[in-house]
Amino acid sequence: MDLHAKVLGLYCERVGEGFWDEPVNALTNLAFLLAAWLSWRVWREEPRARGDRLTLVLILLTAAIGLGSFAFHTFATRWALLADTIPILIYMLTATGAIFRYGLGWSRLGVAALLVVFIASMPTLMALLPPTRFQFSQGYWPAWFALVGAAWLVHAPDKRRHLTGTAGLFAISLVFRTLDRPLCPYAPFGTHFLWHLFNAVVLFRVNTWLLYSRLDAAAGGAR
Repeated sequence: MDLHAKVLGLYCERVGEGFWDEPVNALTNLAFLLAAWLSWRVWREEPRARGDRLTLVLILLTAAIGLGSFAFHTFATRWALLADTIPILIYMLTATGAIFRYGLGWSRLGVAALLVVFIASMPTLMALLPPTRFQFSQGYWPAWFALVGAAWLVHAPDKRRHLTGTAGLFAISLVFRTLDRPLCPYAPFGTHFLWHLFNAVVLFRVNTWLLYSRLDAAAGGAR
């Protein structure tokens, strides 16, 4: 496989093979770097979080998502596509497992079973549903279902509201991702850049929700 081969035609904004042929899609990835920085600020200013390495991993993955997506929306090659999608996949698996393990108190075995279902459902949805109709967004649906399920299962009202709001924002971002090419005749820049902006907010909310959920769980264990 030629990793330097071009990958074109996925998004409305790209009309050529040049580095800056997707300027809006490329530059809006700064939102992920901002989300990573804000998450780090919350982590740094929380005295109880010094031993919480999981949040730092998610923060680094948030930054990696922004950098990988920037690479793909500029270089538009197969290697850049891998740099874009691999951090996203790792983040989704890590965050989903952490939400159910530390936010909902599931056992390791339960979380492992959930992640097996999560992984299996991604190619299944891609195979069952027409990829072009949904712009390959169905690969992200398991993450949305996980957020909705976690929001329904969590007991604390404030945590439920936070997760519900996050799931709502993620649904909006998925809509914008899906409508990018269908709306291309009416929106020259497409709508994919709005997926970036909304998704950056989603990742910030997930990072901070997990941080405080883990701290609350640790405090409960200490008592």
